[in-house]
Formats: sequence, structure tokens, C-alpha cells
Amino acid sequence: MNYEPLLQLFVDKPGEYVSGEVISQELGVSRTAIWKQIRKLEGAGYQFEASRRLGYRLLSIPDQLSVEALSSRLDAQTFGKTLHWFDTVESTQNLARAAAEEGAEEGTLFIAEQQVSGRGRMGRGWVSPRGKGVWMSMVLRPSVPIHFAPQLTLLTAVALCRSLKRLTSLPIGIKWPNDLLIDGKKISGILLESAAEDERLRYVIAGIGISVNLEQLDYPAELLDKATSLRISSGTKWDREDVIADFLKEWEQLYFLYQEQGFGLIITLWEALSVSLGKSVRLVTPQGEMVGVPIGLDDSGAIRIKLADGTIKPVFSAEMGEPL
Repeated sequence: MNYEPLLQLFVDKPGEYVSGEVISQELGVSRTAIWKQIRKLEGAGYQFEASRRLGYRLLSIPDQLSVEALSSRLDAQTFGKTLHWFDTVESTQNLARAAAEEGAEEGTLFIAEQQVSGRGRMGRGWVSPRGKGVWMSMVLRPSVPIHFAPQLTLLTAVALCRSLKRLTSLPIGIKWPNDLLIDGKKISGILLESAAEDERLRYVIAGIGISVNLEQLDYPAELLDKATSLRISSGTKWDREDVIADFLKEWEQLYFLYQEQGFGLIITLWEALSVSLGKSVRLVTPQGEMVGVPIGLDDSGAIRIKLADGTIKPVFSAEMGEPL
């Protein structure tokens, strides 16, 4: 069944119920076929209200990014200058990596309406429903040694946090290294993957997931106490083109400042936005667990942990738990 004629029936009767009998007669299909198609449309982001007596009513259609509107708002010089938009992909990271291997320029951006295999740090899945968030990856070609790669992750978190705070006025902070939280709930995922040669970075693929207009029903029940969105937290629906354009401008400015002036500015900004400092936490590292108090970043990008005996240990990779 082609769902376009079905959608047209609802578009022609905005806000009204359309009975299953009318749909069946108009389209020449069974009630079961109608129900199955409604389910598919809901999976694609359309929202319906069903009534046994009255039939179905279309409540909302999925938001879709406008590449033209986004391009017109971009104020960045390099980031997003080349932009590729997709409806549904497995992962924008895969597309950006393939393009980077083929020589894509720095700032080449891949955006999808929906990811079916979006992933975060440590291989975790990421909830990426159609039309409700920002799911994108960008090619970076920084002129820094490979051991500086963690600095880029922290820089990206700072840029996104500064941008979203300015845009929404929400109390957003950074949990080390790069989780953005509102009242302890995650609103963004950042994943940087790199390729190197002779101790130099060939390229970095920066994947960004921002939960913009997700609603509570978009999350599995087990994530509701751990994840949120800009819409849930503010009660406001946000323009995704504005979110992307503002972030890219902030990100580009910090990125080129970093390459000119070094990591010191990023340390200062990150520490000012952090929700991780000064609280006793448990960290799970590749070498085992430790308990300590994060006190700041060092020049490499590692988090400095003060242990119970007073010693300070730099940690480069770990899973940080909630404050004890």
C-alpha cells in the first residue's frame, strides 16, 4: 500500500477524524491494511490519535530539516561549507569516514534525519528518531600530533555546551569528558574517531548527537531517568536549523583559536562549564576502579584526580560514575 493517498486523506481533513470505513472505501483496502500503514507512518514520525468510534486523526507530521534554510543560516567559514543530507542512514560516522578516506575537505558535514545504528562512546547505542534531533558527523583535519586527539573531544563539548546554553538558557553542564547534562540527565552524545599516520592525525571524524525535540515517549522506559531533550527540559520545541548553525559557528571559532593559541583557553572554558569537579566519584579505568575527586584538566586533556592519600593522578580514559 502506497501511504501517500492515505496521508492525503488526513491532509484534506486537518484536525478531523477519518473513519476506517471511509478510508477503506476511498482506497479500496482492508481495515487491517490501514492499521498496518498507520503503524508504519507512526514509525516514520507521524502522530495519530485513534478512536474506535471515530477512526483516526492526524496530530502532527514529522519535522524535516531544510538544507536550504540551514545553508542560509550558516555563518561558519569552513564547518558545513560542504553539506550532505540523508533521510535514513545506519550511522553518519560511517559516511563521514568513507568520505575522509576519499579526501573530503575539512568541515564536510553529514546530517541524517534518522540513524538506525547510531552509536556513542564505548559502542553504546544512541536513540536517534526521525526528525527530532541533530544526528551529524563532520570531517576534521587538525594539524596536531595524535596524542592531542583527546583535547579535540573536550573542545567539541565546550563548543556545544556554550552554544546550547546561549540558545536555550537551560542549565547545561559538562560531565567529564564530553557528556552534556541537564539536571543530571544526558542531552548529547559526542564521539570522535581518528585515523593517524607517523604520529600525525590524518583526519578526525566528529560525531554529534543532540536530543533536540524528543519527547518522553521517544525514549525506552529504562532511559527516562538518565536522558532528556531540550524540548522536555524547556517545554519548547526548537528549530533544529538554528541549533546546528549556532553550534557550527561556535565550534569553528574555538577550533581555530585552539590551533593558533593552544589548549589553555579550552581548559579554562571546560572547567567553568564542568559539573564533574570537586565531587568524590568512582571511575572505572582500563586498569581498574578508583575513587577520587576530579580537580581539573591537565595540559594534555587528562582529568586530574585527587586520591584519598592526597596524591594526584591523571586519568585519560575512564567511565565516571555519579557523585558519591
